[in-house]
Amino acid sequence: MCAAAAEQLRSLAGELGFTLTVTDVDAAAAGGDTGLRAEYGDRLPVVLLDGVEHSYWEVDEPRLRSDLTS
Repeated sequence: MCAAAAEQLRSLAGELGFTLTVTDVDAAAAGGDTGLRAEYGDRLPVVLLDGVEHSYWEVDEPRLRSDLTS
């Protein structure tokens, strides 16, 4: 699910002109940052827009498009 969401977001980033940052919460946890895993672990993948949770489990594309163009 995470790979599919990342691919969809990469495509949308090219089309809509936003910068995509992908963070692997498992890698972060292995490196000692367990906060992301604790916060988002049961809702992955999570899409944040300007640091605020926008959607989880799947990309809410219509809402994302609307929020990015408004």
